[in-house]
Amino acid sequence: MNRINTPTPRGRSTISTVGSHTLSKGYLVIHSAPAALTKHVEWAIQGLVGKATVINWSPQSLVAGTHKATVEWRDRLGVGAELASALRGWHYLRFEIREESVTENVLYRFTPELGIHRALIDGAGSVLITEHQVMGAMDQDEDSLRQTLANAMGSAWDLELEQFRRAELDGNSQSQAM
Repeated sequence: MNRINTPTPRGRSTISTVGSHTLSKGYLVIHSAPAALTKHVEWAIQGLVGKATVINWSPQSLVAGTHKATVEWRDRLGVGAELASALRGWHYLRFEIREESVTENVLYRFTPELGIHRALIDGAGSVLITEHQVMGAMDQDEDSLRQTLANAMGSAWDLELEQFRRAELDGNSQSQAM
């Protein structure tokens, strides 16, 4: 798996700096959130991204009683990490966050079963593995090396979230066909 098929923001925008702050753009995909948590999740997101942020929830067909939503933002670098920290406190959520800036691109993924995963990514969405991670993996036997590299790439998170990505794509293509 070379490419993470995480939905990305539509359109082009310039990422720059204002004063001493690096600006970023980001995209949050909540794949599933229990209906009872949606208002709490909204408040957490609005507290970090801005009160004017409107979140449109729609039913998630893959997990009964849950909803999905997407949020885009342009703000200071680090909002993605703050969102990931805030949202991972709700065990029943599944989400992905992609934050891009001139200094780095970061992907956060969360599932109830696996917890949180953070990875640096390139512009195409491929996970970048650091020299430190490779060197640590090379000190292990072959099976452990494979598992360590798979963990660094977030393969388990990717497999678990792929069904939600596909459902979203299938839903978009069906609605466009009508």
